[in-house]
Amino acid sequence: MASIPTGYGHLGQAGLDDQVLGKVYDHTVVRRLLKYTLAYKFWAFLSVFGMMGYIITMVAQPLIIAWGINSFIIAHPNEQSSWGNIHIVGLIFVGNALALMIFNFIQYASLARASVYVLYDLRRDMFAHLQKQPTSFFDRNEVGRIMSRVQNDVHQLQEFMDIGIVTLGDIAMLGFITMVMFIMDPFLAAVTLGSLPLLLIIMTFWQKYSRPTFVRVRVAISAVNANLQENISGVRVAQSMNRQSLNLSHFDDLNSDHLEATKKAAWLAAVLLPAVEVLTVVSMSLVIIVGGLMTFEGTLEVGFLVAFLMYVQRLFEPIRTLAMQYTQFQRAMASGARIFELLDLVPETQDKPNAPVLPRIEGEIKFENVTFSYNAGEDVLHDINLHVKPGQTVALVGITGAGKTSLVALAARLYEPQRGKILVDGKDIQEYSRESLASQMSMVLQEPFLHSSTINENIRYRHRWISDDEIVQAAKAVGAHEFISGLPQGYETVLEQRGGNLSIGQRQLVSFARAVAADPRIIVLDEATASVDSHTEFLIQRALKTLLIGRTSIVIAHRLSTITGADKIVVLELGKIIAEGTHMELLQNSKLYADLYAMNFGESSTS
Repeated sequence: MASIPTGYGHLGQAGLDDQVLGKVYDHTVVRRLLKYTLAYKFWAFLSVFGMMGYIITMVAQPLIIAWGINSFIIAHPNEQSSWGNIHIVGLIFVGNALALMIFNFIQYASLARASVYVLYDLRRDMFAHLQKQPTSFFDRNEVGRIMSRVQNDVHQLQEFMDIGIVTLGDIAMLGFITMVMFIMDPFLAAVTLGSLPLLLIIMTFWQKYSRPTFVRVRVAISAVNANLQENISGVRVAQSMNRQSLNLSHFDDLNSDHLEATKKAAWLAAVLLPAVEVLTVVSMSLVIIVGGLMTFEGTLEVGFLVAFLMYVQRLFEPIRTLAMQYTQFQRAMASGARIFELLDLVPETQDKPNAPVLPRIEGEIKFENVTFSYNAGEDVLHDINLHVKPGQTVALVGITGAGKTSLVALAARLYEPQRGKILVDGKDIQEYSRESLASQMSMVLQEPFLHSSTINENIRYRHRWISDDEIVQAAKAVGAHEFISGLPQGYETVLEQRGGNLSIGQRQLVSFARAVAADPRIIVLDEATASVDSHTEFLIQRALKTLLIGRTSIVIAHRLSTITGADKIVVLELGKIIAEGTHMELLQNSKLYADLYAMNFGESSTS
């Protein structure tokens, strides 16, 4: 049987989520799930109470019928008083049926209440835990597979929660029925249950052949969903390149694989059910034949024979249910293992215990012998030493892959360096809470990310205390107020997914307004004007002259014309700082900078 690999770093491996079914019963998963359930003891115990009441009333039904037949019909068939007393049996039977209905309602209603609370807590804990993971975690793991753990695996557990206690009730029902049958007549009970070993043999062989088929179904539907998502996301490219027919052909192949796997799974399910039905009929036939002979001999009362027949039918119902839910239990246990594997993952970047809050900063930043790598042994920054004074504007330039974005990511503590220290106002940022650093720093990225909410809410973001007037002032400061006011609902305009109803330039202006509204001490601009038009860039550059006064700023730009006025320009190459200075100094002293500047303006190098 496949096992679940340890370490969430395996999440990116193809097929892990699809091909692992897991154990039928995983004690660790059940124990940890029970901890969540016990947070809602009332509903959990009420569900167990309803289950036990349902089992007792269910098992009592055949006994009531047997009592009525033996005591009032068979023993005294011609006495008028006996026929009058049969109404007593009827009333008891009706009362038992009402009790059965009430207990069944209590069982399912309380189970549903407990399960939705547990799943709510699980989703919330998983989301909160994902928020604590460093950026490197999301670099290594595919978003789709992370989503699978949060959505698909929790859904599998939801199905387990829905059927788990009911299945436990089915097992208890088997025990009660078997016990009552042996109390009534041990010999007939042994004869009746004689077909169970054969059923176990059939189920063993059935699981051997069905398990790979159910794995294939899961792999196939995963491939179908992945292809569907890919084609929806890339529909514009597909239409522009006229690739629709080829995409449909590929989708048909994947869909056909899923169809064939599903057909085989349905065939296997269809094989098992008739086998259980045949054994049910065989057991009932044995009860009729053997029990009938015993009745003729006077060793078994007719009422008990009828009760035996009813018990045989009810005995195989939970067996049939358990057989069909076997694979579902495997999937649920595997999903539970993956969920708790995620919750057990210790973030690589986390605050030290009782880390103090970083006090209000002036904005001085120092890199002292900083070395950093995304993958062990592959350094992308080498012994970086850099001093940014408070209120200074520092620009980072270099060709793609020089390490510019990595440098600012370290300053924001999105990653931790392997060696060296990063100081803000002389304080090692690893000694303080990251939240207190992030609250005094804003980043504007090349591709703006906006939520599907109002523009007002996008600018306010996490700073819930910012007033509407302050939001308007931030928008005016970056030149966004004019276009926002022209929208149908102004600042209350709801944005489409990722701000799709705004132009790229307008989205970036909203991002700038969000950064400014937070009143940060440090602003990082990571190629923030690379995707905007010349007019929007002019508005932003004009606004920045005012906004950056008194603030420390680090600017990454490929358009060197935007950073010629920076207080300091840092040139990086292959993860090392090779030159520092003003624009004019670097034109004279740095060949790389001069070449980059010349390429920007289509001029030949002056060095």
